[in-house]
Amino acid sequence: MKLLLIYTGGTIGMVQSPEGDLQPFDFAQVLGHVPELARLSVTLDTWQPWAPMDSSELHPSHWEILAAGIHARREAYAGFVVLHGTDTMAYTASALSFMLQNFGKPILFTGSQLPIGVMRSDARENLITALELAMQGTKDQPLIQEVAIYFENQLLRANRAYKRSSQAFSAFESPNYPPLAEAGVLLHVNQSNLWRPTGPFTYVPKIATRVGVLRFFPGLDQAFARSICLESGRDVVILHSFGSGNAPNWPWLSAILEEGQDRGVLFINASQCPMGGVSQPAYAASRTMRLAGVLSAGDMTIEAVLTKSMWLLGQGKQGQAFRKGFEANIAGERSL
Repeated sequence: MKLLLIYTGGTIGMVQSPEGDLQPFDFAQVLGHVPELARLSVTLDTWQPWAPMDSSELHPSHWEILAAGIHARREAYAGFVVLHGTDTMAYTASALSFMLQNFGKPILFTGSQLPIGVMRSDARENLITALELAMQGTKDQPLIQEVAIYFENQLLRANRAYKRSSQAFSAFESPNYPPLAEAGVLLHVNQSNLWRPTGPFTYVPKIATRVGVLRFFPGLDQAFARSICLESGRDVVILHSFGSGNAPNWPWLSAILEEGQDRGVLFINASQCPMGGVSQPAYAASRTMRLAGVLSAGDMTIEAVLTKSMWLLGQGKQGQAFRKGFEANIAGERSL
């Protein structure tokens, strides 16, 4: 079995500079810190798509490079493990779940909270177990056939996960979908939770970034909301609402939404609460959203909402075509 290990940067490959901050170092040094890899019954090739960088600096254009590289190598490998910084891992992994639809092989993201050269680092276990999970099944029929994130004993669907902590080793959480696998003394794959291709593999890589986010907060004023919704040149604006999708019933907010829709702006209602999701008919406070025809994000993460919107815009989807695509469950990203 052949796997491809992809190194994009991030804490897992960092060392301390003379100035005391963390900087990326050579990929070969990363592998040298994990001699246990030689004991795996696998041929492990490596690919570095760009000079190692902090994941906070990644741009959607990097998602396109990564997706193109994996697509080009799809037939050569039984699976892929991507080493990535934690800050934007959920964004990159979510984006790839849409760009590489029905991929049929594991694309597993992992990283670490501490550099691999640090004594207490979580990097070695995360890397080794991610590779072991990618090896499950056979070359012709891998057990995991989707994009996922492995971190601290849990494998999570990529487009259901978000970074919950900057300090804990259990940095990621999937609040609205159960783990795909759990690592203890044994690896336990929850097969009933796995995504299975719903059609042929489709490579649809283009991303458009004309998406904005307006987070509701007490004290939000008309001028600021207008600048995001109408004056920022966005084709899609995600309204990061309270609770189960609630928004203040301010007359000026209704007017902004109406004017935006007249201009062709699409609005999406996504809850600030990681667990649960949007239920627009639940409260009178969501009346503004319902009457304005705002799309519901259901129980999707904000990372999945944003990357799916960018992906749909990249395919030229507007109006009803965008609505239809957004409401569909394309890669297991939503249940509501």
